Amino acid sequence: MITMKDIIREGHPTLRKVAEEVSMPPSQEDKEILLSLLEYIQNSQDPEISQKYGLRGGVGLAAPQINVSKRMLAVHTVDPSGTLYSYALFNPKIVSHSVEKAYLTSGEGCLSVDRAVPGYVPRYARITLKGFDVDGNEVKLRLKGYAAIVFQHEIDHLNGIMFYDYIDQNDPFKEPENALPIER
Repeated sequence: MITMKDIIREGHPTLRKVAEEVSMPPSQEDKEILLSLLEYIQNSQDPEISQKYGLRGGVGLAAPQINVSKRMLAVHTVDPSGTLYSYALFNPKIVSHSVEKAYLTSGEGCLSVDRAVPGYVPRYARITLKGFDVDGNEVKLRLKGYAAIVFQHEIDHLNGIMFYDYIDQNDPFKEPENALPIER
């Protein structure tokens, strides 16, 4: 089981590397790592388990955050309309995106960042993503709003990008142009 001690923090070199593709079909070890990412996110949202093990709540986790530089991520979140997005994916890739942008009015946080970083993070409002599930089957997702933002944050981890790289350093709360504000 992954706990906070397994999650590396900003400044660690793995967080700035471009992660390697996972070869398909996935190995048993890669499957176990992928499922452990999802398990952490689910456990972190369970009040009893998170308190017992001191887990910080999260909605997504990428393999580089546990010092595994491979293209794997897990997301477990409910969007404002009540739709559950619970996915563990190998080699996720954004295959198309909207011109329109979106951002979380509350800003973004990260399990690898132990400080608040205020500011707006511009993201695509809608994305289409392809990846592979734990059994190596192709998955295609059309996402918008909050769910799209969560997946983009995790995919950035696979490319060595941190969310605060997008924040305007001179004016952190400058509203991104042509962007939809999303409350969370």
